[in-house]
Amino acid sequence: MEEENKSVMRVASLVLGIISIVTAAFWYITLPTGVLAIIFGAKTIKKYGSKLGKAGLITGIIGLSLFLLIYISIIFIIILSNL
Repeated sequence: MEEENKSVMRVASLVLGIISIVTAAFWYITLPTGVLAIIFGAKTIKKYGSKLGKAGLITGIIGLSLFLLIYISIIFIIILSNL
């Protein structure tokens, strides 16, 4: 049972991280998937030293970073267009 949880969490972390990158323009998808990818990745790295968990952690961080970049850029453009 413990080995099954290990494989599920590390794969889930990577898949959620990839989803957060692909859907970076949609906050309602990116935020939960990115946060869950980071949480699952951190747990599998801490418990098992999983490389897939590390990849999931990194992709989750990239997805959330892209999300922030897109939305900060949109806010910046809106502010500049109103000047």
